[in-house]
Amino acid sequence: MNLKQSYLEFSRLSKYLQSLAILFARLVVAYGFYQPAMMKWNDIDAVGKWFGSMGIPLPLLNAYMAAATEITGVVLLTLGFFTRLISIPLVVVMIVAILTVHLHNGFDCGNNGFEIPLYYIVFLLIFISHGAGKFSLDHLFFRA
Repeated sequence: MNLKQSYLEFSRLSKYLQSLAILFARLVVAYGFYQPAMMKWNDIDAVGKWFGSMGIPLPLLNAYMAAATEITGVVLLTLGFFTRLISIPLVVVMIVAILTVHLHNGFDCGNNGFEIPLYYIVFLLIFISHGAGKFSLDHLFFRA
């Protein structure tokens, strides 16, 4: 078997891992949103004040919207339900986080830079473009 045939066979076999990889990615991303969502809900007034100090308009409303988006994202990503749809507002939350909190710190996550939110955006874009995979309610209900 030559190199091309070997690679094609490897590619064919690796497709069996695709849905498992997407499931694992969904669960990791959902878990990553869990702690920030719970911190917001546990002291939403303080988050609203913090948002206001950064110049975010309607800070308390935006705190509620960010927290609700994140906790909804946790549930829907975990279940793999409406995965493509929930990924869009989660991308928006990450873009706002980058612009308001992380950008001025540069790229490196060790300096509270935008590295981690950027990785979340990349994963969320994968969910938007590829869906939730076979191990999901999306697949069960929509065969997506």
